[in-house]
Amino acid sequence: MTRAVSIYDTTLRDGCQSEDMQLSVADKIKIALRLDAFGIDVVEGGWPGSNPVDDGFFAEIASYGLKHARIAAFGSTHHPDQPADRDPNLTAIAASGASVGTIFGKSCERHAREALRLDPARNIEIIRDSVAWLRGRMAAVFFDAEHFFDGYKNNAAYALAALRAAFEAGAQTLVLCDTNGGTLPHEVHRIVSEVRAALPEAPLGIHSHNDCELAVANALAAVQAGAVQVQGTINGVGERCGNANLCSIIPLLEVKCGLPCLPRDTEDASPGSGNRLSQLSAVASYVAEVANLSPFSRQPFVGNSAFAHKGGVHVSAVNRCSSLYEHMSPELVGNGRRILITELGGRSNIVSLARRFGFHLDKDEPVVKGLFNELKKKASLGYDYAAAEASVELLILRKLARRGVREFFRLVQYHVSALRAAAHETPLVETSVMVEVEGVIEHTAATGKGPVNALDTALRKALLPFYPRLAEMRLLDFKVRVLSASDGSGGTASVVRVLIESGDADASWITVGVSHDIIEASWQALADSLTYKLYRDEERQRRLDGERD
Repeated sequence: MTRAVSIYDTTLRDGCQSEDMQLSVADKIKIALRLDAFGIDVVEGGWPGSNPVDDGFFAEIASYGLKHARIAAFGSTHHPDQPADRDPNLTAIAASGASVGTIFGKSCERHAREALRLDPARNIEIIRDSVAWLRGRMAAVFFDAEHFFDGYKNNAAYALAALRAAFEAGAQTLVLCDTNGGTLPHEVHRIVSEVRAALPEAPLGIHSHNDCELAVANALAAVQAGAVQVQGTINGVGERCGNANLCSIIPLLEVKCGLPCLPRDTEDASPGSGNRLSQLSAVASYVAEVANLSPFSRQPFVGNSAFAHKGGVHVSAVNRCSSLYEHMSPELVGNGRRILITELGGRSNIVSLARRFGFHLDKDEPVVKGLFNELKKKASLGYDYAAAEASVELLILRKLARRGVREFFRLVQYHVSALRAAAHETPLVETSVMVEVEGVIEHTAATGKGPVNALDTALRKALLPFYPRLAEMRLLDFKVRVLSASDGSGGTASVVRVLIESGDADASWITVGVSHDIIEASWQALADSLTYKLYRDEERQRRLDGERD
């Protein structure tokens, strides 16, 4: 029978030790509910009694009926100066309402002597007493053996004694922690194997940190040696370099190792079956959004670049058989294949991208050659079409003269002025825009917080009477990069590239503009962004009309 691996998520506790991670009670509740829906076995909510946010989380999460996950409360073994039954930390864990209590203790003799200034034998007593007291008051107790691997390498007998004390006191899982993140995978495999031989009845877990970029590899090495629980965080967030990334561990276990770690929603019990794994990319994005963190595009499996293809040779091969340059199907984890258009790509990139938009072309067609030459020219000027896929789509559709991308508006002229009076801290910016919309000349003006905001406001004022749905479109991000000019000019005369990310209730998209003039570059990106929104809306309406017919 295939051995299952339990996933223990510590995003809400260990993940919050990341220097750029701050979560409110509401944030924690949202993430916990999403992880429960995804199928995570244990969600560690925090350290009760340590701060108001964690106390608020445990008080509120009790009112939600979780469908799968168990909530864990975290803390330490009792203070050496008082017994377990009078320790406020253990009392808070037991009173938290969580069904799992996870406590950590020193399993390294050196840490017991130097960090705690304790007799090592007394430290073992504290571990035993803490686990035993908590086990009598909670449904499950896990023991996190802090600094286990370093301790084992220094004094294996002592590290094993700490584990044995916790297990005999009632700990259901003994979690081996690579707290400093410096252990190598072959060491993890050897040590976990030796622990299994010494304590064959004890279920083992792994908690690895990423200081040497080995947290995921160490987690897999532990599982291969017999560990049945993996602790980690979504997107690998955590103190210093982070924790083991569950967004990599889960698909590796499910797909590569054939070890199920998510619930099955179908009768098919094979790893990767059901629809849980396909939610992974959405879960990663959701947690990043709630935590207000920028997604890491090169993150394996769930990153925006994880299945992106840029080189022409690669794309040509992928068009024939995706597995030639992809280690797995991106759909398994809810991601998708992206074909990038850059100066490094060939005509195969254009053919593949056009196919995604519903156009079946041959790379030897004149229109493909024309598009390839135009894209290469624009790329040489600084247009980043790898990032601005909406601008690429518009360019291809316009070149192919397909229905849908019509001229929703045409610029006649714009004028931007900025007045900076000595008595004011910020300039007064005013913009006037004249555009032709559906055969009508519209002339509008607006002020704004900077020229781009004023330009956007004036343009929307002209377009909204014709296209009311533009009101639901919002700016998500605005990036400017200085590029080296082909004529050798630099400094304030450099070429700039503007990337604008926009979105509505259904999607987000990125457009690009390039010019020596930052306002002109912004106009290009802004105009493409609005056009793309209008094009998408008309395409959606056209599909709906077709379904009615």
